[in-house]
Amino acid sequence: MRHNLLQNNKIKLRALEPEDLEYLYKWENDTSLWEHSNTLSPYSRYVIKNYIENAHRDIFETKQQRFMIDSFDEKLTIGTIDLFDIDFYNLRAGVGILIAEEKYRHKGFAGQALELLIQYSFKHLSLYQLYCSINENNHASLKLFQNYGFVITGKKIAWLKSSGKMNDVYFLQLLANK
Repeated sequence: MRHNLLQNNKIKLRALEPEDLEYLYKWENDTSLWEHSNTLSPYSRYVIKNYIENAHRDIFETKQQRFMIDSFDEKLTIGTIDLFDIDFYNLRAGVGILIAEEKYRHKGFAGQALELLIQYSFKHLSLYQLYCSINENNHASLKLFQNYGFVITGKKIAWLKSSGKMNDVYFLQLLANK
């Protein structure tokens, strides 16, 4: 059997499809998630449709790659995982992940998606490091990224406003084992 770098026996990371419009429309407009993505206003279906239509553009041009996370057991799409600000000269990229609905969180999906994305980033894209910024109050995300080898290398003081309060943000990095 041929090994697929973007799937395991539980989940598959896949490219955006036109059918993902309703998922993205719902998730991008869920105001409870906005503080994690620095979103300030809703997205229209038109804007999201254009985003999906342009998702085929070359990763070297867009400097980003979004994958949808499909669960084989649940038989549905449960979230997204992104590489952003990809810098092919300095061999690094930011990582963002969303397991959209509470009922699918804390079931290992995010970790599996992150593990696949790490392999894809280091083995296929030949990146040297991945990084992320996580709100100090997002204990689940801090634990998730640290469990997969990310190390806190910095702290941004009073960086994000959350529930009317300024919160610190941790900067985490993972270097490839080359």
